[in-house]
Amino acid sequence: MAKLKIKDWAPAEQPRQKLLLKGAEALTDTELLAILINNGAPGKNVMELCRELLSHVHHDLSLLASLSVKDLQKLHIKGLGEAKAIALAAALELGIRRNMAASFRPRVKQSADIAHYLRARLEHRKKEAFAVVCLNNSNKILRFEIVSEGGVTGTVADPRVVLKKALEYDATSIILCHNHPSGNLRPSTADEMLTQKIKAAAACLDIRLLDHIIVSNEGYFSFADEGLLR
Repeated sequence: MAKLKIKDWAPAEQPRQKLLLKGAEALTDTELLAILINNGAPGKNVMELCRELLSHVHHDLSLLASLSVKDLQKLHIKGLGEAKAIALAAALELGIRRNMAASFRPRVKQSADIAHYLRARLEHRKKEAFAVVCLNNSNKILRFEIVSEGGVTGTVADPRVVLKKALEYDATSIILCHNHPSGNLRPSTADEMLTQKIKAAAACLDIRLLDHIIVSNEGYFSFADEGLLR
């Protein structure tokens, strides 16, 4: 017996119609992805394609969001070509930015004011990245920028690059941040040495280092909160 095409399903069961009738919150992850991807492949409808995609990431949307267009194509899922991978990556990036906007407070007074923003930006990455947040005299964010990216176990940040960014955006203070893909939030000895090196160099330029925040899917660690910036 031939399989029914999605357009032949009852309207209330078709993802697009279901969203119109019941709202996006009523749809499963598979149905939401099906709307984004739009169509399947010969012998495989879009719902089957999306179920296969979710199975590859163990139904973990955070893991899915960490995949680049090339990573998605390397899954070798029939019907998931470059165009669909690009559309999917764009939609997932919008989700990340939405989380950033929802958790972001324009003036930083304590680590919690920015930690969730930084987690939304970095915690999904599979490789370690080091970023600097530039702030003005009122502790409002001027710029967030990744200054180095490395492997799964580490990255090296050049203090000169960090301070160049601070000067470029006329920052009076900065916050350092990097992620730990392993989930472990404790800073390494190298993390502590680099932090002190950047703090000393920044002070020579009358730029304050307010904090260094490590993020992962387990939470965050604040050097300032733990008294490591004295």
